Amino acid sequence: MSRCAWFTVTSSWAESRQDPNLELRIVPDPVISVRGLRKHYGRLEAVRGIDLEVERGEIFAFLGPNGAGKTTTVEILEGYRQRNAGGVSVLGTDPADAGSEWRERIGIVLQQSRMHPELSVRESLELFAGYYAAPRSVDETVSLVGLSEKADERVGRLSGGQRRRLDVALALIGDPDLLFLDEPTTGFDPSARRRAWEVVASLRDLGKTVFLTTHYMDEAQVLADRVAIIARGQIVAEGAPDALGGREDAAARISFRLPSGLTGADLPSVVAAALTDAAPRADGEVRLEADDPVQVLNALTSWALERRLPLPGLEVRRPTLEDVYLELTAVEPGDEVDE
Repeated sequence: MSRCAWFTVTSSWAESRQDPNLELRIVPDPVISVRGLRKHYGRLEAVRGIDLEVERGEIFAFLGPNGAGKTTTVEILEGYRQRNAGGVSVLGTDPADAGSEWRERIGIVLQQSRMHPELSVRESLELFAGYYAAPRSVDETVSLVGLSEKADERVGRLSGGQRRRLDVALALIGDPDLLFLDEPTTGFDPSARRRAWEVVASLRDLGKTVFLTTHYMDEAQVLADRVAIIARGQIVAEGAPDALGGREDAAARISFRLPSGLTGADLPSVVAAALTDAAPRADGEVRLEADDPVQVLNALTSWALERRLPLPGLEVRRPTLEDVYLELTAVEPGDEVDE
């Protein structure tokens, strides 16, 4: 199968002849297209008729709690699990019928992997390169994941973060069009996670499509072009991370600690109208919600400056992706879950 893009003509030749002003638009087909996907295990329906599309060249984050149907969905997309109903196309092929040529076009980074500890980084990549008809350059791949200085180091001597980079390198050595990254930074310290994010982001620059699963909401926020959240076997939200769940239009939350001896009644009327609680909390914290935070903040800071009052802990924030995720995936009593 050719690696060139598959295209869909959105206006027919007949239509273009009837209307000379009508442009003939050619749009790439999605790399992943899912329609009405269902999977059950006995009486338990783990995936309940979901629809998904992943566009060429994007990083798509698939989020969901354990037992939401996330793993089942991904394994169906990878061709490792059969579905009960629905249509699935990955790189223009049904994974259930895919052959070795299709498998060469995908790379998979599992949550855990086992490599030969006695082999070096370079030897590991040379071994895997032998499984592909047209692999990437080993040295180029080592450089891409930031392991050039460790190319001759034995795998058994690598740190956890370095092994994870090698996992990504092994998935890339076949020069795939699509990569599945399953929890790529689990167990990393903050600095190692940031370095791993740079590697994942660089895959977009190579024109790769990345299907990412993660439990870290900040990871999805930083890396993903689009996000889908699955809960109880159904997609409950999909869109750009900044817009998911109406985040971009949500009221801003403002909090600070009120100086001793003051109450909510001492605040300017614009600020008092935005209070979420009638009185400060036990620690003196005051919480506000405002659709127009600029107006409220201007009134609050002007009031504090006139009286030379500090506003300890002043913070302004909108609902985070994690806030939206937790609200959408809250488990209700009686819910049955399974991977």
